[in-house]
Amino acid sequence: MSTIREYAGSINYYDDSYVTKNKNYANAFLSGLSTPTTNSGDFSLSDCAMIKKGTYGKLLKAYYAKEKTEKAASGSDSKPKLSQMAGNAGAMAKSVQALMQNSLWEKKTIKKKNETTGEESEKEDYDWKAITKAVKTFIDDYNATIESAGNSNVKEVLRSAAWMTETTSSSERLLGKVGITVGSGNKLELDEDALKSADISTLKTLFTGYNSYADKIMTKGNAMATAAANAGGAYTNNGTYSSALSQLVSSKIDTKE
Repeated sequence: MSTIREYAGSINYYDDSYVTKNKNYANAFLSGLSTPTTNSGDFSLSDCAMIKKGTYGKLLKAYYAKEKTEKAASGSDSKPKLSQMAGNAGAMAKSVQALMQNSLWEKKTIKKKNETTGEESEKEDYDWKAITKAVKTFIDDYNATIESAGNSNVKEVLRSAAWMTETTSSSERLLGKVGITVGSGNKLELDEDALKSADISTLKTLFTGYNSYADKIMTKGNAMATAAANAGGAYTNNGTYSSALSQLVSSKIDTKE
């Protein structure tokens, strides 16, 4: 069984080409056949006889049945497990999207009540309560995504998870400045006091704009959700989430409100 840590060491972000894969399958299949041919290497009478009897078709079916069996024996993720992975990754992508909203990082009129006198005052400031909630939601979803993907047997899920942890590692110094650290199991931990005292420009650098840390994580979160949904049969032919998976992601987010 693969793990994110094992996978990250030799990560390859690009799949083998379709042509190469099919060429390898064809070579593997043909190498198992030992039908006699003429000296010239042309199609032989025995080949023709085998085709008429359906032997080639039977061999082909047997070969691919063996491939399917070997793949299943090597370990695969159950549909509920894949649905949970897709749900976690999809929820994470949505929580990152919420972090990237410009409105979250604009100053607002904040009302504050004096606990001693009971008097209320107003001042222009960032809504640190909303910012903290958004960051905490992202961290919870990120950790759930990493945990569920850690023991996956789906190559695309592992690749995305490994890429995410590498991206987080490369941004670790900047994350530390806003109270976010990487703990055991590659999970994120938050110091709320440090977050509230962080420089707003550092937070914006991390969580807003194209190619920011948040943008990269959202991209891979969507990729992981798609890969898990495809592997679990929860993705439709026209490239959209099934209603069941959409409900799973929505319900996960709703419980945090």
